[in-house]
Amino acid sequence: MTDLVITRIFDAPRPMVYRAFVDPDQLAAWFGPVGWSVPLDSVSVEAKPGGHQRFTMVNDSDPSQSSAVDATFTEVIENELLVGEEDVSGIDAFPGDSMRMRIEFYDEPGDKTRIVLTQGPYSPEWESGAAEGWGSSFTKLDALLAKA
Repeated sequence: MTDLVITRIFDAPRPMVYRAFVDPDQLAAWFGPVGWSVPLDSVSVEAKPGGHQRFTMVNDSDPSQSSAVDATFTEVIENELLVGEEDVSGIDAFPGDSMRMRIEFYDEPGDKTRIVLTQGPYSPEWESGAAEGWGSSFTKLDALLAKA
Protein backbone atom coordinates (compact mmCIF):
# COMPACT_ATOMS: atom_id res chain seq x y z
CA MET A 1 0.00 0.00 0.00
CA THR A 2 1.33 3.39 -0.94
CA ASP A 3 0.25 6.99 -1.35
CA LEU A 4 0.00 8.63 -4.75
CA VAL A 5 1.82 11.98 -4.86
CA ILE A 6 1.33 14.35 -7.80
CA THR A 7 2.95 17.76 -8.17
CA ARG A 8 1.53 19.99 -10.87
CA ILE A 9 2.01 23.66 -11.81
CA PHE A 10 -0.99 25.57 -13.15
CA ASP A 11 -0.75 28.82 -15.07
CA ALA A 12 -3.11 30.70 -12.74
CA PRO A 13 -2.89 32.45 -9.36
CA ARG A 14 -3.36 30.37 -6.21
CA PRO A 15 -6.85 31.69 -5.24
CA MET A 16 -8.14 30.81 -8.73
CA VAL A 17 -6.77 27.26 -8.59
CA TYR A 18 -8.07 26.74 -5.05
CA ARG A 19 -11.55 27.92 -6.10
CA ALA A 20 -11.59 25.34 -8.89
CA PHE A 21 -11.55 22.64 -6.18
CA VAL A 22 -14.29 24.13 -3.97
CA ASP A 23 -16.66 25.98 -6.33
CA PRO A 24 -19.38 23.58 -7.58
CA ASP A 25 -19.65 25.19 -11.04
CA GLN A 26 -15.92 24.91 -11.63
CA LEU A 27 -15.57 21.43 -10.11
CA ALA A 28 -18.31 20.15 -12.43
CA ALA A 29 -16.52 21.73 -15.41
CA TRP A 30 -13.20 19.92 -14.96
CA PHE A 31 -13.29 17.02 -12.53
CA GLY A 32 -13.01 13.49 -13.81
CA PRO A 33 -10.83 11.97 -16.50
CA VAL A 34 -11.56 12.66 -20.16
CA GLY A 35 -14.66 10.65 -21.07
CA TRP A 36 -16.30 11.28 -17.70
CA SER A 37 -18.46 14.22 -16.60
CA VAL A 38 -19.71 15.56 -13.29
CA PRO A 39 -23.32 16.78 -13.48
CA LEU A 40 -23.59 20.12 -11.68
CA ASP A 41 -26.73 19.01 -9.84
CA SER A 42 -24.68 16.22 -8.19
CA VAL A 43 -22.11 18.64 -6.69
CA SER A 44 -22.25 19.88 -3.10
CA VAL A 45 -19.24 21.47 -1.40
CA GLU A 46 -18.90 22.86 2.09
CA ALA A 47 -15.22 23.82 2.36
CA LYS A 48 -14.62 23.84 6.13
CA PRO A 49 -13.45 21.30 8.69
CA GLY A 50 -16.31 18.84 9.11
CA GLY A 51 -17.75 20.00 5.77
CA HIS A 52 -18.03 17.87 2.67
CA GLN A 53 -17.36 17.46 -1.01
CA ARG A 54 -19.93 15.29 -2.80
CA PHE A 55 -20.44 14.64 -6.49
CA THR A 56 -20.93 11.87 -9.01
CA MET A 57 -18.75 11.16 -12.02
CA VAL A 58 -20.68 9.72 -14.98
CA ASN A 59 -19.22 7.91 -17.99
CA ASP A 60 -20.04 9.96 -21.09
CA SER A 61 -20.48 6.94 -23.40
CA ASP A 62 -22.30 4.74 -20.84
CA PRO A 63 -24.23 6.81 -18.27
CA SER A 64 -25.06 3.63 -16.33
CA GLN A 65 -21.40 3.69 -15.22
CA SER A 66 -20.94 6.19 -12.42
CA SER A 67 -18.72 6.79 -9.42
CA ALA A 68 -19.90 8.76 -6.40
CA VAL A 69 -17.54 10.75 -4.18
CA ASP A 70 -18.58 11.61 -0.62
CA ALA A 71 -15.61 13.04 1.25
CA THR A 72 -15.42 14.88 4.58
CA PHE A 73 -12.98 17.75 5.00
CA THR A 74 -10.79 17.40 8.09
CA GLU A 75 -8.64 20.49 7.51
CA VAL A 76 -9.23 23.55 5.32
CA ILE A 77 -7.08 26.67 4.99
CA GLU A 78 -8.46 28.88 2.23
CA ASN A 79 -6.11 29.13 -0.77
CA GLU A 80 -3.54 26.91 1.00
CA LEU A 81 -4.78 23.48 2.03
CA LEU A 82 -7.60 20.96 1.60
CA VAL A 83 -7.48 17.72 3.58
CA GLY A 84 -10.23 15.15 3.54
CA GLU A 85 -11.11 11.53 3.81
CA GLU A 86 -13.73 9.23 2.40
CA ASP A 87 -15.16 5.91 3.57
CA VAL A 88 -14.50 3.51 0.70
CA SER A 89 -15.25 0.31 2.61
CA GLY A 90 -18.22 -0.35 0.30
CA ILE A 91 -15.95 -0.64 -2.77
CA ASP A 92 -15.12 -4.35 -2.81
CA ALA A 93 -12.09 -4.10 -5.10
CA PHE A 94 -10.53 -1.18 -3.22
CA PRO A 95 -7.61 -2.19 -0.99
CA GLY A 96 -8.61 -0.18 2.12
CA ASP A 97 -11.55 1.15 4.10
CA SER A 98 -10.62 4.83 4.02
CA MET A 99 -9.18 7.12 1.34
CA ARG A 100 -7.23 10.19 2.43
CA MET A 101 -6.47 13.20 0.25
CA ARG A 102 -4.31 16.25 0.92
CA ILE A 103 -3.95 19.10 -1.57
CA GLU A 104 -1.40 21.83 -0.84
CA PHE A 105 -1.39 25.08 -2.86
CA TYR A 106 1.83 27.10 -3.34
CA ASP A 107 2.67 30.30 -5.18
CA GLU A 108 5.09 29.94 -8.07
CA PRO A 109 6.85 32.74 -10.01
CA GLY A 110 4.85 34.33 -12.81
CA ASP A 111 1.53 34.19 -10.92
CA LYS A 112 1.41 30.40 -11.24
CA THR A 113 0.37 27.82 -8.65
CA ARG A 114 2.00 24.54 -7.69
CA ILE A 115 -0.18 21.95 -6.07
CA VAL A 116 0.99 18.85 -4.27
CA LEU A 117 -1.73 16.21 -4.14
CA THR A 118 -1.26 13.22 -1.85
CA GLN A 119 -3.95 10.51 -1.96
CA GLY A 120 -4.16 6.96 -0.70
CA PRO A 121 -3.50 4.37 0.42
CA TYR A 122 -3.41 2.55 -2.90
CA SER A 123 -2.32 -0.84 -4.10
CA PRO A 124 0.09 -0.58 -7.07
CA GLU A 125 -2.74 -1.50 -9.49
CA TRP A 126 -5.06 1.23 -8.21
CA GLU A 127 -2.28 3.83 -7.94
CA SER A 128 -1.45 3.82 -11.66
CA GLY A 129 -5.12 4.23 -12.62
CA ALA A 130 -5.57 7.06 -10.11
CA ALA A 131 -2.47 8.84 -11.44
CA GLU A 132 -3.78 8.56 -14.99
CA GLY A 133 -7.21 9.85 -13.93
CA TRP A 134 -5.79 12.86 -12.10
CA GLY A 135 -3.50 13.67 -15.05
CA SER A 136 -6.48 13.65 -17.41
CA SER A 137 -8.58 15.73 -14.98
CA PHE A 138 -5.77 18.26 -14.58
CA THR A 139 -5.55 18.65 -18.36
CA LYS A 140 -9.24 19.63 -18.26
CA LEU A 141 -8.49 22.01 -15.36
CA ASP A 142 -5.67 23.63 -17.39
CA ALA A 143 -8.18 24.37 -20.15
CA LEU A 144 -10.73 25.80 -17.69
CA LEU A 145 -8.13 28.06 -16.05
CA ALA A 146 -6.93 29.29 -19.47
CA LYS A 147 -10.47 30.53 -20.23
CA ALA A 148 -10.76 32.50 -16.97
